Amino acid sequence: MSEESGGPERGRDRDAEGRARSARPRDGLGRPLPYGAAGVARQPEGVVRAPGETVREAQRLLDAGMPFHAHEVFEDAWKSGPGGERELWQGLAQLAVGLTHAARGNATGGARLLRRGAGRVGGYADGGGATYGVDVAGLLRWAGELAGRVERGAQVDAGGEAPRLTGGRPDGP
Repeated sequence: MSEESGGPERGRDRDAEGRARSARPRDGLGRPLPYGAAGVARQPEGVVRAPGETVREAQRLLDAGMPFHAHEVFEDAWKSGPGGERELWQGLAQLAVGLTHAARGNATGGARLLRRGAGRVGGYADGGGATYGVDVAGLLRWAGELAGRVERGAQVDAGGEAPRLTGGRPDGP
């Protein structure tokens, strides 16, 4: 670590297995903060969860305004789950990252990922795959509406815009 930056002396940060992995703390939207700053705890990688547990944990993170972290939960599911479910989990991860980009002010990337994720989730569901209680129709509607608003310049609060993965918001549709 460099004394000036608190970061690595040279090269990239690496995890215990030697893989490149930034050690910089991150905020709730996954943006890197300076070394030494207080950040949001990261999601542990490689956690194998049952599908329902994946959906519940991702929902908790979405509700907390941390869609970047929810994306990591979905990423674990696509990497550890059956190959036939990859489109579902990747699509849900893309929706979470789309919300992340939208909340960061990246309208183009946010809208693009929201639409791409919705296409993946919708295509998977149309193929008859198990959706584990995910409200596919509601989620697709949410993604399309949010993508349109983001393209029109709406500012997005990640927690306020979080979708209900398994049904309508408690205070509305």
